[in-house]
This record gives sequence, C-alpha cells and structure tokens, in this order.
Amino acid sequence: MDEGKIAGFISQGGGTGLFERLRGVWRDIAQSVGKSVRLDADSVADEATLLRSQALDCLEGRGGEVSARAHAAALGRSYMGLNSEGRQRFLKVLADEFGTDPVAIDQAMTDVREAQTPEDRLAAEAALREALVSPRQKLLTQFNVLPEGVKFLVDMRAELLPLTKGDAAMKAVENDLKELLSGWFDVGFLELQRITWRSPALVLEKIMAYEAVHAIQGWADLKNRLDSDRRLYAFFHPRMPDEPLIFVEVALVRGIAGNIHELLDQHAPVGDPSQADTAIFYSINNAQKGLVGISFGNFLIKKVVDSLLHEFPNLKTFATLSPIPGFRSWLDAQLQGGEMGLLSPAEIKSFAPLPEGDRTTLAGLLAGPWHEDPQLVTVLRPILSRLCVQYLGSRRADGRRARDPVAHFHLSNGARMERLNWLADLSDKGMRQSAGMMINYLYKLSEIDTNHESYRGQGKIAMSASLRALAKG
Repeated sequence: MDEGKIAGFISQGGGTGLFERLRGVWRDIAQSVGKSVRLDADSVADEATLLRSQALDCLEGRGGEVSARAHAAALGRSYMGLNSEGRQRFLKVLADEFGTDPVAIDQAMTDVREAQTPEDRLAAEAALREALVSPRQKLLTQFNVLPEGVKFLVDMRAELLPLTKGDAAMKAVENDLKELLSGWFDVGFLELQRITWRSPALVLEKIMAYEAVHAIQGWADLKNRLDSDRRLYAFFHPRMPDEPLIFVEVALVRGIAGNIHELLDQHAPVGDPSQADTAIFYSINNAQKGLVGISFGNFLIKKVVDSLLHEFPNLKTFATLSPIPGFRSWLDAQLQGGEMGLLSPAEIKSFAPLPEGDRTTLAGLLAGPWHEDPQLVTVLRPILSRLCVQYLGSRRADGRRARDPVAHFHLSNGARMERLNWLADLSDKGMRQSAGMMINYLYKLSEIDTNHESYRGQGKIAMSASLRALAKG
C-alpha cells in the first residue's frame, strides 16, 4: 500500500458514473441563482475562456455562500461535461494560471525577515501564510460544500495523478489537492463499519467492484466472505457515506492459513468463530485511487484487531495471507543479467536429472506451466523459495524501505515476515506475479511498536528465523 497504496491492488472508483449523477444534482444548485450551466464552446479556446471565467467567478466571492455554491456547481458541471482531453486542459489552466504569486511570496518573506517588533513579525508571518495559499486551493475548497463534492475532488485527483510525471506545474495542483484531502480525511473523521450481508446493496456492490486482490466471483462468493466465520470491515468518511475508503477481509480460523484457495472455497464447511484462535487478514484494498498517499491503512488494522478481540477474546494470533506482487518482475529482471551469479552451482546442477527437453535455463523453465509437473516443482521449490525471500528482504535504492509494496505496508504497521507459503495461489495472477507463492505477515501485539520504529527509523526488516534460514538456501 505504499503509504496508502499497494501497487497493482488499487481499484478505481467514481469516474464517469459519479460525474453523470452529479451533473444533475448540481444543476439545480447552479440554476438557483441563474448561473449558466451549459458548456457552449465552439473551440478549445472558447472552452478555456469559459472555464477560466467560471473559475474567476468562484474566486470573486460576491453574493455570499449561496452564490459561491452556485458558482462552484456551475464550474463543476462544466468540468464534468468535458471529455478526458478537455478535463486535462482545464487542469492545465489551473496549473499555469491559478498558482501562487511569486512576487507576493518574496515580499512576504522579506517582511518577515525585516520585522522590527514581535507584533510586526506575527503580522508578517500571517501574510506569508496567506500568500502561500494558491487561488486554485481556495477554488477547490469550495467544492467541499456541494453534495458529494469531496468525492468529486477525490476523483479529480485520480485523473490528475497520471498527468504529474515530468510536469512540475501539474504536480503542484496535485499537491494542493492532496493537502486539502489529507486534512479532510484525517483518521479522526473516519468511521469503522462492519460490512454484513444486510448492509446496503449499494455498498455491497462497491465492495465487489473495488476488491482487487482476490476478485469476488459474484454474489455467492461475496456472501461466503460475509459468513459467520468471516468479517469485513471498512473505513467511511461522513462526507462519502456510501463510499468505502479502504476495507479488509478477515477469516477466523485455527492456525495460520497458508493457501488462498482453501480460504476462499465456497463449498468448505463454515467454521465456528468461537473456536478460532487466529484472525487472517487475506485482502486489504484501497478503494479510492484519488486518496493514494493519504495513509490510514495502519489505523484500520489496529481498529479491526481491537474490534475482533472485543468480540472474540480467544483470538491469539493476527496474521495476513498476502500476495507478493513484485517478485516475478524482479526475478525476470535479475535473470536478464544471467543466471550464473543468481543461482548456486548446486542449484544449476539440480537441473541435470530433468528430462532432456527440460534441461534449460531457469527462465526457460518458468516460461511454461511448470507448476503442473511434479518433477519441475521438486526442483524449483528450493530455488524459487530462496530467491523470493531474498527479494522480500531487499530494499529500494534509498535503502530505507522494502522493495515489495505489500511488504512495505505491513512492515510500516509493525508486522514481521513470518512464513512463505509454496504454491498458495495458483490463479493466473498469482503465478504471474509471484510464482504462486504467498507470505504470512505476523502482527504480534507485543512487538508491533518495536518493529514499526525499527523499520521506520532504520529500515530494519523484521523476519522470522525460518525465513532467514530459507534465504541462505
């Protein structure tokens, strides 16, 4: 979740469906004071002129709060009426024309430095703070008062994120949006809800749509994940009551689970949750792409643990059954550099007993359905297991965080790497991402704070002795 994101697991919400709904909702607000809500632009230039004019209307602040809402609604409707290219052009206008005033900032800093009295210093600092707030930030804030305006901004940021690469001005717009949303989505405002089969159908449909770790295969599958031996919790914001922000799926079992297919088997007998000693977090999803980088996943896990302990005091173990999404791409990159430095002589020698047609490179063996051949499985298991643990223990170039995004998320929250599970996910996605392997992260309550501080402060990766031994081969 990489500060709120797990790479490859983020499900995008909102978008066109929200825009179509809001255009109708905001029409009446915009028309209440006679504001034009049609985007009658014959050219790109006309379109930009109209949007610029509507943005300036929002910033003038004439007419009080009712008028301000109407101006914001009109601008929002115009934005939603554009195609993707038009929305990009509007965001570019915000980036280039509605930023801070460098001259005003320079003057404010000079005033701070030259202040002669404490009173002058305080006044100059207040003026500097005001100068640092861009007009577009004031503009975007106005959408907060509109129905579903917060969700509108969340989806606007989702559209903006891909446009920031290599564009400092667009990145500044994204930073303004992130700053606003970070304040509005402080964990103190969030509400933890348990999702059950009796939850509103709208919320259940969104859970199905946003689940990106292990896709939900219809209503029967969802009902299975909400059975008496399962729990599903989500964070909600009061301004987005029907939109889960992040959610976690939990299985109540005996012992640490090591196979996702067994865990998701719809035909398996329902367990007795009162006899469970272990809670397995098997899927964690950020549901709003526009909230990437705004982290509240760690608070979700802590609150879920508290809720589970209150309901089931017999629970002793809290662990995950997690994917390893970056392993195969990392391994493929390593293999391009040659196998001699990657594999030991003994591992290369282990290929010798294979049938003549299979005596090839590791890359060649992995290209086919190797997991269906028992002999290949026997040969590859120790090799892939060792390499996978080495990958999990590796860090990014900065040396401060785990290379794998899921590992970074759980290590940041105080978990430790506990156990590697061989061929635990045989789905196409599981084989493609991690050669079918999954890992258990253990949340040992007495070690969470220590692990968190060691990882955050020193980049130390907490790993069980068995995994460290496996890494050595």
